[in-house]
Amino acid sequence: MWKVNPFKYNRRLSEEVLIGNLKLGGVNPVRVQSMANTDTNDIENSVDQCIRIVEAGADLVRFTTQGIREAESAGVIRQKIREKGYETPLVADIHFNANAADVAATKVEKVRINPGNYVGSVKIGDNSDYTDEEFAREYEKIRARFIPFLNICKENNTAIRIGVNHGSLSERMMNRYGDTPQGMVESCMEFLHICREQDFHNVVISMKTSNTVMMVQVMRLLVDRMEAEDLHYPLHLGVTEAGDGEDGRIKSSVGIGGLLLDGIGDTVRVSLSEEPEAEIPVARLLVEHTGKRKHAPAIEAVESPLCSRYEYKRRETNAVGKIGAENVPVVLASKDGGFATIPDFLLTDDRVLSTDGSVYPVYEADYVQTLLTDDSAVKFVRLQYADLTEDMILFLKNRTDVVVLLSSEHADGVGEMRAFFHTLLNADCRVPVILCREYSETALDHLQIKAAADLGVLLIDGFGDGIFLTNKGAITVEEINSVAFGILQAARVRISKTEYVSCPSCGRTMFNLQTVIARIKARTSHLKGLKIGIMGCIVNGPGEMADSDYGYVGAGRGKVSLYKKKECVERNIPEDEAVDKLIELIKSHGDWHE
Repeated sequence: MWKVNPFKYNRRLSEEVLIGNLKLGGVNPVRVQSMANTDTNDIENSVDQCIRIVEAGADLVRFTTQGIREAESAGVIRQKIREKGYETPLVADIHFNANAADVAATKVEKVRINPGNYVGSVKIGDNSDYTDEEFAREYEKIRARFIPFLNICKENNTAIRIGVNHGSLSERMMNRYGDTPQGMVESCMEFLHICREQDFHNVVISMKTSNTVMMVQVMRLLVDRMEAEDLHYPLHLGVTEAGDGEDGRIKSSVGIGGLLLDGIGDTVRVSLSEEPEAEIPVARLLVEHTGKRKHAPAIEAVESPLCSRYEYKRRETNAVGKIGAENVPVVLASKDGGFATIPDFLLTDDRVLSTDGSVYPVYEADYVQTLLTDDSAVKFVRLQYADLTEDMILFLKNRTDVVVLLSSEHADGVGEMRAFFHTLLNADCRVPVILCREYSETALDHLQIKAAADLGVLLIDGFGDGIFLTNKGAITVEEINSVAFGILQAARVRISKTEYVSCPSCGRTMFNLQTVIARIKARTSHLKGLKIGIMGCIVNGPGEMADSDYGYVGAGRGKVSLYKKKECVERNIPEDEAVDKLIELIKSHGDWHE
């Protein structure tokens, strides 16, 4: 039975699945994919975009397939790209139409179905709880519809992806398990049990949500459940509605990178609200960066039973000034750069400067005893895992005025930092710890991706009372500072700016998503702490943005609906009026400030 090793890369070995002539899972490389945003029935544009995605480096390309006509069109697209010499497998994306899935299975190499809405509810219009009999009756309804689809896939050597989306859990699962990771896992397992019963193994699984913490935890939960049942299907990783630009790259890297570092994942898609081909270099870099961990030497440490992989629990620490305990994780910067978002502290070689004017000393590990005569309210100590001797732990346990600046030069910096925290947990040492990482990047997006993967998973695990990033390269201190705050926000431990939950666009999108995102950001980016959902259509829109404060959702061609939380408050607004109406809605609820 596979088990993650927090201190040594240990890739989960899944079954190998054949998608056309592409081998996925097993010992094969982590595959990278994207999704077209053209109208699937627009054959010429769809073929052209598919080729651009493939030439950018994609191993698979997905197309939205709302109905039978789109399923037929996907088959034509496949034929056209084959005629042009491209063998990349195509994937049909099905949400509501099981009949379209049947047709698509005869046209392309893989079909993605969503368990949340593959079959309609047996209790339409009835909000009462499901009885055990009703719950079982709906399962039989699912089996009756799903098995014929599997038979078609068998006949055509078609692979499937069972893609559970947090935003579209079935009413039945929501009724019994609530809006929980368990509900997502149960929804998936029902379909997997049918696949096993029918001796169908050409299956890939995804569990997606826009909440990075939940995404990581639910996939860990699913893996353990499958291992317990001797199921080893390959896994597709993705953070839904990640957004664009820096936010989209950081958010995707926190979620996807965290799982890849755990050894989980066989194929990934970085969902950016940009052109699909722009997703590929991001995904490739993320896979390459996290994959380097497998070559690192093992780290000796004892895993603490106090650390849960399935629920967020921040490590308990002392409050040392504004750091630790209930304080939000802080950001340290290397110098004053006229920041758009002011860091909490500025760090030089030998001192820390607080924004309130206080100055605190910084000590190296070999000189910690000298701080005994220092009457500063806060002292910072630079440490690595090798410095964490029994004497050092005893010293730190007896201090309530020390903050550790933790760094690592190990090839597996994540594993070594985890070892540091697990050792502190096992010793009940509650010293606050700042995560310090140094990079040598010349491209800002490379820093965003690597730092978010390395630090995000530690924050999701409950480790870290702050971040200090440095970079040897042509990236400004202001940009580095922005990355640090972005990682904290993506890991959901500190909100410092407006958050946009926006879909990556597909053939279902009802407006020019990139243009609308830019317009909304230009008007609302100063609204610190507000979460705004921007969704191209209603398929996943209302569900995936359910925890947003406000939502902007495509309702039809040239029409937009506005949401306050989960409630639709205005429908079918003309697109050219919708952004102004959104601003009016925010103002009417008292959430606007100049």
